[in-house]
Amino acid sequence: MMRTRPLKVALLGCGVVGSEVARIMTTHAADLAARIGAPVELAGVAVRRPSKVREGIDPALVTTDATALVKRGDIDVVVEVIGGIEPARTLITTAFEHGASVVSANKALLAQDGAALHATAVEQGRDLYYEAAVAGAIPLIRPLRESLAGDKVNRVLGIVNGTTNFILDKMDSAGAGYQEALDEATALGYAEADPTADVEGFDAAAKAAILAGIAFHTRVRLDDVYREGMTEVTAADFASANEMGCTIKLLAICERALDGGSVTARVHPAMIPLDHPLASVRGAYNAVFVEAEAAGQLMFYGPGAGGSPTASAVLGDLVAVCRNRLNGATGPGDSAYTQLPVSPMGDSVTRYHISLDVADKPGVLAQVATVFAEHGVSIDTVRQSGKDGEASLVVVTHRAADAALTGTVDALRQLDTVRGVASIMRVEGE
Repeated sequence: MMRTRPLKVALLGCGVVGSEVARIMTTHAADLAARIGAPVELAGVAVRRPSKVREGIDPALVTTDATALVKRGDIDVVVEVIGGIEPARTLITTAFEHGASVVSANKALLAQDGAALHATAVEQGRDLYYEAAVAGAIPLIRPLRESLAGDKVNRVLGIVNGTTNFILDKMDSAGAGYQEALDEATALGYAEADPTADVEGFDAAAKAAILAGIAFHTRVRLDDVYREGMTEVTAADFASANEMGCTIKLLAICERALDGGSVTARVHPAMIPLDHPLASVRGAYNAVFVEAEAAGQLMFYGPGAGGSPTASAVLGDLVAVCRNRLNGATGPGDSAYTQLPVSPMGDSVTRYHISLDVADKPGVLAQVATVFAEHGVSIDTVRQSGKDGEASLVVVTHRAADAALTGTVDALRQLDTVRGVASIMRVEGE
């Protein structure tokens, strides 16, 4: 039997995502009510510019006083899509304290202060759901938090930023330069006017922190994630990758140590083999590869950004939270019982592709090989080419710790025969 009194929803933010959430709530009201067991009512919309015309939203619902909206006391669920740290953090905490559960898409806030927000939600007996914070419409948080709750996840490897994937895909498939590909991404609306958060890896790092925390049941904050952007990736890097049967992606990688005693989380460009499922992820799409002990290898794929995809994830959380509200229960919260330490990047182990500019004369290869051996880094393959006294030396290593590779490169730079290190690229997915 359906309850007739509606559940009241406050919407914080009415931009691309917020306006789509409001539209779906209105146009699909009957379906949402049937799925939840009670109607949902948009009770207020907090915005910065109240004079802007918002199609389909009653102007009487619009307010600039977000604090007063979340303090009303009759709000059942607050949907936060304003982003950033403040005022979002204070508004979410205030919502909990005044009896509302929260659905958020705020990856930056959750990566930085997720533990504190979860603690407040538990203290107040409320829900905190955030499927939309990672990978847009792709159901990922809930499978990790619920479907795989009985399994042991060992690795999460993924493309979690559509803007950077679009740029790298264009550089690979069309031979575009970085700036040309970025300009196209901006023109199509994939990249912001200031693309720093995307291209320097900040966005992906926040998502990696969230994924690692859920997958490994431990505390992982944004500061724990090693981050390296993709602005230095060149056409020469793609040429080298193609010669190896690889392409280049900006990856978020979360791993449990082999001994199970620690975890790592990192974001950086990497070469991956063309036969790996992530290599075929094109355009602005996202994909995440999960490796679990019992389930094996799972891949989640789909649109990772945009108003409609992100709103889809928000509405899925809204339905779940409203159902919990009707049943007088809460869903799964924070699970950080393992308290595993997060290891530094120097402990991460992977293969490396190093391109060196060297003098074209006898003995250079022997000198370089000696440096690798002295630092305990095993060489897999070497390719050398050059003329007129200058040469290029490409070395691909076996798996080695990042700290060992860093020491190797520092030593190589001290050789008189090494003119410079053209590029260093990690090789993943093998």
